[in-house]
Amino acid sequence: MKPSHLNPNEYAPYYGTYIAQVSEEYTMIEELEISLHRLIKFVQNIPMDKFDYRYAEGKWTIKELLQHLIDTERIFAYRALRFARNDKTELPGFDENQYVEATNATKRSIQDLLTELAVVRQATLSLFKSFSEEELLRSGIASNNPMSVRALGIVTIGHQNHHQRIFEERYL
Repeated sequence: MKPSHLNPNEYAPYYGTYIAQVSEEYTMIEELEISLHRLIKFVQNIPMDKFDYRYAEGKWTIKELLQHLIDTERIFAYRALRFARNDKTELPGFDENQYVEATNATKRSIQDLLTELAVVRQATLSLFKSFSEEELLRSGIASNNPMSVRALGIVTIGHQNHHQRIFEERYL
């Protein structure tokens, strides 16, 4: 399954920018694996003095952005699980800024954050590998918008790619 296989009714227009940042070269499962390794290698090459840097007042540090990626991936995977299991309960959104403010990401080591990100991704991969084609096509409502299981997988990758580009453009 590749991003071009998604129909526009499988996700809110807001997520189109994330979906557009996912390569057509690989399947969703392959890209979930590859993109994690790409991000870890990228972060490991960032100078140590940049991890607590904010490019502007009120902006997140690289450590906080990594925590945001971890939290968001967990939320997207939870949504995917609920929708794949035909749970029709509408799921609420979340305030990403509140989540970051409530963490201790700036006190954690980069290695600890990258380890957690890798563990979360492995769980996400196991979850998405377990879904049948029928389950991947199921959908539900999150943040007042329809979302398919397979769109959640692609958006997870695109969200990570989006933030990696922000690292490159604004932090380095």
